[in-house]
Amino acid sequence: MTDSLADDLTLALELADLADAVSLARFRAIDLDVQTKPDRTPVTEADLAVERAIRDRIAAARPDDGTYGEEFGIEGESNRQWIIDPIDGTSNFLRGVPVWGTLIALAIDGVPVVGVASSPAMSRRWWAATGMGAWTISSAAELGASESATDAASGAFPGARRLRVSGVEQLADASLSFQSLAQWRDAGYLDRLLALSEQVWRDRAYGDLWAYALLAEGLIDVVSEFDVKPYDLAALIPIVEEAGGRFTSVTGDPGPWHGSSLATNGLLHDAVLTALATDQN
Repeated sequence: MTDSLADDLTLALELADLADAVSLARFRAIDLDVQTKPDRTPVTEADLAVERAIRDRIAAARPDDGTYGEEFGIEGESNRQWIIDPIDGTSNFLRGVPVWGTLIALAIDGVPVVGVASSPAMSRRWWAATGMGAWTISSAAELGASESATDAASGAFPGARRLRVSGVEQLADASLSFQSLAQWRDAGYLDRLLALSEQVWRDRAYGDLWAYALLAEGLIDVVSEFDVKPYDLAALIPIVEEAGGRFTSVTGDPGPWHGSSLATNGLLHDAVLTALATDQN
């Protein structure tokens, strides 16, 4: 399994290189084409182009694998499914805010086992595969497609740093990212969020992939949100878990399939689950 995942991680890193080249070329372009999808969320030409490029490369390299992307849905039937968010943070992308990136995951039998989050506008990349640790590099350009996953997992290239979540044990010392008040209100959990915010040291809304990256780096301790799809979360699960954290839904269910997320350093997970399960009304 480890050898196979190393090959898959190598491909995922190559896909991230491809995505970065496509997306960064259109970032802050004055003629960027932006449309509105039926669900009233924005989609740019870059979202579409990145996902097409990733799908084409997967089809060539792994023709028997399935794909599930935000823009073009599910294709193929396989226990191996590549899950793609071509631009996580589209609203930031179209406004010129640099906090956005491509999320690429491989799930086997529904369990994400490879994850890459690449944010070229911030010159950052994070990645993980089950049993191989979680890693980051400060300049995604330093990690080219020629690098092997074995090198990636061992940190045997310039600038790589292994990720580890924080050791914070008490909610009173914890830093929380809640993403969006509107999400919590619409899910009927706003009172619980406000109560949780009174228990922690600090609360902020860092947003999108950036919050989970900060968690995996040990810089914040709890991330939670609602109204999320599998492609928003799948790539982030191996990164958080291989960094020593824990990742479930708000109700404690594993995986990216339940419409909400709760990621923590592990030490705080049960306490947050308990806090969010307590009805404040």
